[in-house]
Amino acid sequence: MLKRDRCVLVVVDIQGKLAMLMDQRERLFQNVSKMVRGAKTLGLPIILTEQYPKGLGPTIPEIRHLLSDVDPVEKICFSCMGSEEFVRRLEALGRDQVLLVGIETHVCVYQTARDLKERGFQVEIVADAVSSRRAADRDVALGRMASMGIPLTTVEMALFELLGVAGSPEFKKILEIVR
Repeated sequence: MLKRDRCVLVVVDIQGKLAMLMDQRERLFQNVSKMVRGAKTLGLPIILTEQYPKGLGPTIPEIRHLLSDVDPVEKICFSCMGSEEFVRRLEALGRDQVLLVGIETHVCVYQTARDLKERGFQVEIVADAVSSRRAADRDVALGRMASMGIPLTTVEMALFELLGVAGSPEFKKILEIVR
């Protein structure tokens, strides 16, 4: 069960021209935006990563404007866990649950999820907020992660699980986000 005081959202590499090549990119951008807005509403810390931004470009404006208060972790390794800065920021939060969104599902998201699990983190993939250039790569990666015991969730499922109860001002905000 996801808990607000234990969870962090990690937004992986939604950058430049590569982001524009993603399968169902508009759905991806919309769902990542919902997840970020929901995480902020619920007070979750957020870590943003960028894979070799000099080559791939920065995080796309649709996402970056929601995270203007977050300095991205620049990396060249596929797994975020290969970045000392990422590991330092994650460990500084003192949280053991990680929600992953981003691209590409079969490369950076998969390798990050695998390495987080190996390090003892409870990691979940927000399946409707990840993508790859080809749907088959995304689907195989989601299947592989599920077979490794890494749960899949959706934006709405994760946000309501973190919310826990109805009737609060946060509930109303989350309803507005997921509609």
